[in-house]
Amino acid sequence: MMPIEQTAEYCLIKNIYGNQVAKRSQIPLMHHINEGLQILAWENADLLTMQAYCLHPVFQAATELATYFSTIAYGNLQAQALVLVMEYRNIANQYLSVRQISHISEIALSPLPQVNQMLVADKIQNRKDFELYHQASHARSHQLSIYFANWLQRLGVSEQKYQSYIALLKPNNLK
Repeated sequence: MMPIEQTAEYCLIKNIYGNQVAKRSQIPLMHHINEGLQILAWENADLLTMQAYCLHPVFQAATELATYFSTIAYGNLQAQALVLVMEYRNIANQYLSVRQISHISEIALSPLPQVNQMLVADKIQNRKDFELYHQASHARSHQLSIYFANWLQRLGVSEQKYQSYIALLKPNNLK
């Protein structure tokens, strides 16, 4: 199997992100991708799922979708990875932190298990960074805590599993 770092999808996001950092935390944007890929490896995700995960930031928000639609060389990307990332966009955007729900079952999951694996990786990684860099200072901290708890519960990720993964994500424990 080809290493994920050698795929067109990883190279694309690495090229797009370059040396950019997150506004609040100043953590390199590629950190989100690399940690998510590590979680996917622990979840025994296949290469195609990892390739799609690399693409999700480019396609999830409307602004990025419009920006990159005409500039990406789609011929170099795996067609099935593009399908997975568009389904990820569909599912993830149905439940954003501003949406109120009355029951966890209102959060849609994908019929494609690869997309649900991508959501697991994304929500674990995002919750970890939220707790490290934003929870104490974010104006919507309470709502975001509920949002991450809801997603992880819906995805079947226990608090124990979450805690074990974030312990493993310490820099000295990564590959």
